Amino acid sequence: ALITGATSGIGKATAELFAANGINLILCGRRQERLDNLQSALGSKTNVLTLNFDIRDRNAVSEAIDSLPDNTEIDILINNAGNAHGMDTIDQGSLDDWDAMLDINVKGLLYISKAIIPQMVDRKNGHVINIGSTAGKEVYPKGNVYCASKHAVDAINQGMRIDLNAHGIRVGAVN
Repeated sequence: ALITGATSGIGKATAELFAANGINLILCGRRQERLDNLQSALGSKTNVLTLNFDIRDRNAVSEAIDSLPDNTEIDILINNAGNAHGMDTIDQGSLDDWDAMLDINVKGLLYISKAIIPQMVDRKNGHVINIGSTAGKEVYPKGNVYCASKHAVDAINQGMRIDLNAHGIRVGAVN
């Protein structure tokens, strides 16, 4: 299983649960120290590889995935990396916050999916779980761009499910 955003929150909890069940892990994140700590904590339960990169950088995503050993088969992709910045009305919103949310929550999910899914298609097997949010179903005051990014995750998830069904790849979401 490859888990993005594995160094905290849902990603870390998922890594711990998977390790307890003997699932080999590839843990991705931006903070090397946290990745090292996870590898130490979980390495006695299962095989743990770590990849330190920023999911917003498509070249870094490609380089990280290309650095995996040749025989690495990823059966489960957990698209967890995401963030929420700013709590401003649309007229007061920060362009930097908007860029960060769209780059991580939407483009990052697409970059890592593009890097992993072709091998699942070749094997006609795999499972993709996209971590969304109830903000992808409803909007709330001052959540404008974050909600939009999570609505995009929901749409990508639905489209991914349609596109990959013919290849035997299961696609789901946790919101």
